[in-house]
Amino acid sequence: MPGFRRQFRLATRRQLVASGIPAGTIASRSRPGGPWQRLLPRVYLLQTGPPDHRQRALGAVLYAADPGSDPLSGDTAVLTGGAALSLLGIPEAPRAPADVLVRSPRRPAGTPEVRTLPTARWPAQTITVAGVPSTRPVRAAADYAARATDPQQLRAVLARVVQSGWCHPHDLHAELRTARLLRHPQIRAAAAELLAGIRSPAEAQARDALTAAGLPPPLWNARLYTADGAFLAAPDAYWPDEGVALEVDSGEYHYTRDAWQATLRRRLRLEAHGILVVSATPSMVRDTPTQVTSAIRTLLTLATTRPTPPTATLRGHHQLLLFDGREGGAAGRMTS
Repeated sequence: MPGFRRQFRLATRRQLVASGIPAGTIASRSRPGGPWQRLLPRVYLLQTGPPDHRQRALGAVLYAADPGSDPLSGDTAVLTGGAALSLLGIPEAPRAPADVLVRSPRRPAGTPEVRTLPTARWPAQTITVAGVPSTRPVRAAADYAARATDPQQLRAVLARVVQSGWCHPHDLHAELRTARLLRHPQIRAAAAELLAGIRSPAEAQARDALTAAGLPPPLWNARLYTADGAFLAAPDAYWPDEGVALEVDSGEYHYTRDAWQATLRRRLRLEAHGILVVSATPSMVRDTPTQVTSAIRTLLTLATTRPTPPTATLRGHHQLLLFDGREGGAAGRMTS
């Protein structure tokens, strides 16, 4: 129906009746084998084929929105959590159940497909993602974290949100603190990793391995420059005093010849400026962490006796080194 195209061929029962369609016609058309489908209670899909990801997401918002409001306005219900992050292209974020933030005091019942989250802390700004009213990425990430049960998936999702540029780690940390979520150890640990510069699950595993081995903490994703100010590289981990770098190279990004050669060229650039590089894959860090940390320890030891220091320099790097266990507290910082 033309009037419902902006809703991806979705309509609420109230909208259909308001457009002049009798209740009996709605019931007959949405029977098994009919041209319509009941996607959720009081929400209909006006097509015969299965709903796609966007239709399921918008259907959840239509279900939870105030029946008397424009459901696309984002005033009474918006997508949040994993479903909203999935729309933004975060592959690790779960699409279902769809979390929908609902403005209090309304408390619509949830369904197996939709988790309604009534809140008095309504976001000051909402956005539209792929045609679906949604919270901003930083709030969606916090709402996802509040209900995440798998620590590794939590790490992966939050890291991907920051790595993709949807929010700054300090903004995410502030949102988690406002929502009183930093009291949970797994959320506090994931947030600390992001503040420390960790940008991927593989880097988080590497950080665990380095800590377990008692190695000195490196800088994470520090930007290195040549003496004339040209950007050199941003190794995953870097020990500036010793000029040692760790590169965790995933095959996911090296499945073409050009990508693999780009990785080798980056390593050559680092070594040409006196930086000693340890390269490992995520599976090596996960399955044989001792071998990786032993190689790093050896290079750190060798670097102390080198007559010529690295010619690369750091610029403006600032990261949190260590959380002291209290919400938002820090025991040390590193700046360069």
